[in-house]
Amino acid sequence: MRLLPIMLGAVWVMAGAAYPAAAQKFPVKPIRLLTSAAGGGTDFAARLIAQGLTSIMGMQVVVDNRSSGTVIGEIVARAAPDGYTMFLNGSAFWLQPFLHANMPYDPVKDFSPLIMATNSPNILVVNAALAVNSVKELIAVAKAKPGELNYGSSSTGTPTHLGAELFKSMTGTNIVRVSYKGNGPAINALLSGEVQLMFANVAAVTVHVKSGRLRALAVASSAPTSLAPGLPTLSAAGLPGYESSSTYGIFGPARMPRPLVEQLNREMVNVLTRADTTERLLRAGMEAVASTPEQLAAAMQSDMAKMGKVIKDAGIRAEF
Repeated sequence: MRLLPIMLGAVWVMAGAAYPAAAQKFPVKPIRLLTSAAGGGTDFAARLIAQGLTSIMGMQVVVDNRSSGTVIGEIVARAAPDGYTMFLNGSAFWLQPFLHANMPYDPVKDFSPLIMATNSPNILVVNAALAVNSVKELIAVAKAKPGELNYGSSSTGTPTHLGAELFKSMTGTNIVRVSYKGNGPAINALLSGEVQLMFANVAAVTVHVKSGRLRALAVASSAPTSLAPGLPTLSAAGLPGYESSSTYGIFGPARMPRPLVEQLNREMVNVLTRADTTERLLRAGMEAVASTPEQLAAAMQSDMAKMGKVIKDAGIRAEF
């Protein structure tokens, strides 16, 4: 996701007129970093960041895994804005209001953006049996055969789903979604030819691209990436302005004092810019971003405007 250098000072509502200069040292007790269920890429990034922060700050940062993103949001929204409760989540978090009629929190008003931590761009792949070798050829086939091509995705509102819906919206094509219970089953369906294309996580399909079972057409990032060397962006390959990534940010409760936000951001930047951290993230299919709080807030607002329109126009609602 392209970072927009927009200063959104209104994102923070200060807890009082000023942050006391003589405020007690932070941290003085363990910090909790909530994230999604254990075992996935989000959990990996959270644990890597927590480990680095523990080393730098001299206080344990504990990863708290929860199966529901809504529950995570509720916990953090209700927590004290003292820096001891944070969470790491992706774009699904800030797009929830477009998918659910009633949400227990507002992703903009109820949280303090701290840092955009990582980014993992989607990659557009097709089954090797599909006779297309470029983005332009895929668009041409989709327009010539409306409703005949299928794309695989995981659950509603995920990057694999919305990345394809954005593609459909920008190209005016009719490609049918087939939903699966996770990225693994969706990729298996792509390999078997049950679906013809997918906007997949780079790390999840690289081995199949190398084996020749899948053909990679383009990467969905705003610029070429070392995660997919030699592959053009969709924007450069025939769809100007297209961008779709799995972006993960860290947030605290609303009304966190600015000096505390700056301290946490500074410590996280130190972790994310270390060579060992960036290398481990790359091996897991993620790029370290280490943004400012303002850049995370601006990117979130931009994504909500763009993808919110796609969700509304396509009539997408969350699955229950």
